[in-house]
Amino acid sequence: MTAAVLYGAEDMKIESVDIPTLADDEVLVRVEVALTCGTDLKVWKQGFHQRMIKPPSLFGHELAGVIELKGNAVNGGFREGMRVVPANSAPCNVCLYCRKGQPNLCEDLLFNNGAYAEFIRIPARIVEKNTYSLPNHLEYRDAALAEPLACVLRGLDECHVRPGDTVAIMGLGPIGLMFVRLARKAFGARVIAIARRHEQVDRAVVLGAHEGILMGRADQRDGAALVSELSSRTDGRGADVVIEAIGQPETWELATRLVRKGGTINFFGGCPTGTKVHLDTSLLHYSEITCKATFHHTPAHMRRSLQWIAEGAVDSRHIVNHDQPLSDLPQVLHDLANRRNGQIKTAIIP
Repeated sequence: MTAAVLYGAEDMKIESVDIPTLADDEVLVRVEVALTCGTDLKVWKQGFHQRMIKPPSLFGHELAGVIELKGNAVNGGFREGMRVVPANSAPCNVCLYCRKGQPNLCEDLLFNNGAYAEFIRIPARIVEKNTYSLPNHLEYRDAALAEPLACVLRGLDECHVRPGDTVAIMGLGPIGLMFVRLARKAFGARVIAIARRHEQVDRAVVLGAHEGILMGRADQRDGAALVSELSSRTDGRGADVVIEAIGQPETWELATRLVRKGGTINFFGGCPTGTKVHLDTSLLHYSEITCKATFHHTPAHMRRSLQWIAEGAVDSRHIVNHDQPLSDLPQVLHDLANRRNGQIKTAIIP
């Protein structure tokens, strides 16, 4: 089969590799659609991910497809020809974190990669705990959004967003746009979208943002104008919840100045390894600001995510804006890295 193989930093090749062999409790999925992802872009740039992938390795993790083969011991109603979306991980359900209801932090969290290929092997634990059949009406490109949307859904859950809350979302890449859609559609929040480019704000408004604010130039580090603008739109208080979906130390720090007293900040965007932030301890303490970060998803969030997609609350029309064959993936990653061709997320069609 044809597959993308990651060898190191910006070193990925499209190669002919063997179709994976299966154990009795595994399934082989024919990939219909695999989506590009900010995490994959980071992995491609640095050549590895400490927890998820170590080269040389098959690459990619957001997909939807059809069960091509299944092992004799596979249960759960799975059958050959079934349309499915398998998650990219599954917890053990026995470690301390799983027992405490935090399976995303599982000590033995099993990750799976290889979506950028004609076929992908789904390990037994993911088959059993985190693979889902698709309703007949659901398109593959929509279903493949389930994994990143599950991460977004968990991020909003952890912030305890309530109807009528003002949620400010900083950064309007694919994840930020999904935050906009879910915060408005699923949680009933007033959404203020914040980005550096007009076209990003325009997309956010189409997806449900009530208002948009431009951050200004990247060299305007103090953010005073943004703080003033958001304050003027929130009766001088700031947002109830601020989602940082950019992943830069300066925007983490800026987020603390955009939230109201007693509000919550979610540092969702991961900063580069080794970077540090400087926070105003008096501000955090006397304003009782809650700072948290959310990582990954859980099977429960995967199920809810897929349900929202199946009900039509979220679809791929405004988020997945290119289709490309697998052979074009190297160029697609270069274009994403350099913000060329207006790409948001690209559907890779093996």
